[in-house]
Amino acid sequence: MFILWVPVSLFLSFIVSQTWSVQMSWDNWDAEVRNRGNEFDKPSSQPHIVFILVDDQGFRDIGYHGSEIKTPTLDRLAAEGVKLENYYVQPLCSPSRSQLMTGRYQIHTGLQHSIIRATQPNCLPLENITLPQKLKQAGYSTHMVGKWHLGFYKRGCLPTQRGFDTFFGSLLGSGDYYSHYKCEGPGMCGYDLYEGEEAAWEQDRGLYSTMMFTRKAISILANHNPRRQPLFLYLAYQAVHSPLQVPARYLERYKGIPNLHRRKYAAMVSCLDEAIHNLTLALKRYGYYDNTVIVYSSDNGGQPLAGGSNWPLRGSKATYWEGGIRAVGFVHSPLLVNKGTKCQSLIHITDWFPTLVTLGEGTLDEDLNLDGYDVWEAISEGRPSPRQDILHNIDPIYIKAKNGSWKAGYGLWNTAIRAALRVGHWKLLTGVPGYSDWVPPQTFSNQRLTNRWHNERVHWDRGKSIWLFNITADPYERVDLSQRYPHIVKKMLIRLAQYNKTAVPVRYPAKDLRSNPQYNGGVWGPWYKDTREEQDEDDIYNNLFTNHLGKRRWKKKSKNRKLKRKVE
Repeated sequence: MFILWVPVSLFLSFIVSQTWSVQMSWDNWDAEVRNRGNEFDKPSSQPHIVFILVDDQGFRDIGYHGSEIKTPTLDRLAAEGVKLENYYVQPLCSPSRSQLMTGRYQIHTGLQHSIIRATQPNCLPLENITLPQKLKQAGYSTHMVGKWHLGFYKRGCLPTQRGFDTFFGSLLGSGDYYSHYKCEGPGMCGYDLYEGEEAAWEQDRGLYSTMMFTRKAISILANHNPRRQPLFLYLAYQAVHSPLQVPARYLERYKGIPNLHRRKYAAMVSCLDEAIHNLTLALKRYGYYDNTVIVYSSDNGGQPLAGGSNWPLRGSKATYWEGGIRAVGFVHSPLLVNKGTKCQSLIHITDWFPTLVTLGEGTLDEDLNLDGYDVWEAISEGRPSPRQDILHNIDPIYIKAKNGSWKAGYGLWNTAIRAALRVGHWKLLTGVPGYSDWVPPQTFSNQRLTNRWHNERVHWDRGKSIWLFNITADPYERVDLSQRYPHIVKKMLIRLAQYNKTAVPVRYPAKDLRSNPQYNGGVWGPWYKDTREEQDEDDIYNNLFTNHLGKRRWKKKSKNRKLKRKVE
């Protein structure tokens, strides 16, 4: 046997060198893994976005606008951020929400008239790209909690089909704060609380919706890693929309308000303020706050008959007067350059789409045809806003001005049509803008609103169908200048007509009886099937039927064959 002799020292050195090289490669791999882990844990440059949309909060119904309602959290967040004091929304729920989601005016989505009703086969048009879809493309985790009110007649209209990864909330415009039931007339009542695309029976504990939605939002924050992926949370509270319901402990604070509607309303606002306090604490607790932009906005003006106040502005919810469209709004964020300031630049709810997508490092394609502008620099740095005008709306269905005419509009515009336009300092209204009184705080000093106040309305048969105001000089719309400056009126009518040329047909279908929750297990939800879906179902049925017949025929043939064989 031949044995190769190797010196022991050489053998040991070989073993040590191999072991060392293996150890080095392991250390390198381990270091690489740790570096990759650090990359994952590295905070994203994209900010987290929390958009809080409240329902029917009046212009005066926040502490820093002089209200008797206590809102310490909102006051502090606004004081440390940027107050938006020239900020506009739409006069009703669905219109504001549609413009937030698309960055487009109502005339460009077909939602010019009224709201989307629960019984209508209607929703935010599917061809419109939404804000959460664009943020999702930019890498965001997208979540919605609260009120949708953008239609649900078919599955494709639901929030989780329009860009949200998750949805917990209601589909309709209002409902009971505890039971989450809503009636749309006799025999048209149903349950309205959803988790994703299914009724949330199991998650429902009968909790007051403001608290329930806040808990859900906090749960989303707790279960997401803020260092790995940017988050978009759209928190659309039901509060403070009617019905006026609130836990009793919040009413104790407002015993001094004799008017019951105002007292309940004030208590609801305080509950909302407390909810946002808890949400803010959660943002800090779970590591979001330092890289978060919080936007707070009302969806329209307050409704005095339901306790809301827009004083000293004129009009109320559902009108084109300032009280219906000038909203409470502010931005709070450590990322703001100029904190503790007021922004007097003209800003509209359509502006959030391009502003937030750009802030989130997303892309804005030209074919989006946006009506909104990126106003982040105007808000954060105090620079001039790129926005110079706002089309408040053109509603060709609402033609109630008895004396409205083409003649009154100098042959440029039919002033019977309800419309409103803002250009620079000027605001033009045509048609019937809506209830036009100023409702002072003293109105709520009685047990209930007096009949004298309730009947104090302008009589439109006096021949008025056009108004002009300098909103900068006269924000309360007390001095009509339409007769004094006819040349300004004509210029604005021409601008209105130009906008109208770009309008799409109005989408406002008739009531569909198939929407009745009785046909859907007692739940408000999708009921409509388009032609393609029905065709697919028919094809499946026909295939099943054909296959069934084929099996029967095959069995018959096989039996005949057996009989033939026996005969043979």
